[in-house]
Parts: sequence; structure tokens; C-alpha cells
Amino acid sequence: MAQSFLLGIMNLELNENVPCPYCGETVGIVVDCTLGSQNFVEDCQVCCRPIEYTILIDEEGELIDLRASREDE
Repeated sequence: MAQSFLLGIMNLELNENVPCPYCGETVGIVVDCTLGSQNFVEDCQVCCRPIEYTILIDEEGELIDLRASREDE
């Protein structure tokens, strides 16, 4: 019974890994699905250059797309 209940709970936070568009190193990011779709800039943990993140969340709070791009693109 508890297992079927847990299947209906959406993921509130997801841990995702994306390559830095500058240095190529894998960067970890936590996506808060309760905030909906969002855009923000955060520095790479390795090369310190600004990464622009574009996150798309659907109406059910599920991650549709996560993009990491150069700020100058």
C-alpha cells in the first residue's frame, strides 16, 4: 500500500549533471521542480565562467528540458 502511494508523489528536487559549455567538465545542479520553468546564471564550479541555465517544467511538475549554454550565445 505504501509503495503505490509513493508512486504518486512528484519529484520536488532533482540532482542533474550537465557539461559546462566552456570547459566541458561535468557540473552538478539541483533543479527545484516546484518553481516551474526558469532561467538563471550560475558560475561553473571548475572554470568560474557564467553558465546560463534554461529549465522547462511541465504542469505536473516534471522536468522536460535542462539546457546549459554560454552566456554570450
